[in-house]
This record gives sequence, structure tokens and C-alpha cells, in this order.
Amino acid sequence: MRKVKKLSFEELVRENKEKLMNDPDALDRIEERWEKRRAAVK
Repeated sequence: MRKVKKLSFEELVRENKEKLMNDPDALDRIEERWEKRRAAVK
């Protein structure tokens, strides 16, 4: 049985970022949330 390597926080962030950048639906959701926050600040 292989030993599972624990990922560092930086590795987890990098992995999540790569997944998000390859998921157009997730990018759209993030962009919508960002636009709503910008509109609320103005």
C-alpha cells in the first residue's frame, strides 16, 4: 500500500487554482460574485 503524501497549504491552493482555471462555470460564478460585491461598494 502506498503512503499518501500530505500536501502543504501552498500545494492545495495551487491545485485548487488549476481546477478553477479549467472550469468555465466556476469562473462565471466567481465573476458574478465579484461584480455583485463591487456594485455594493459603490
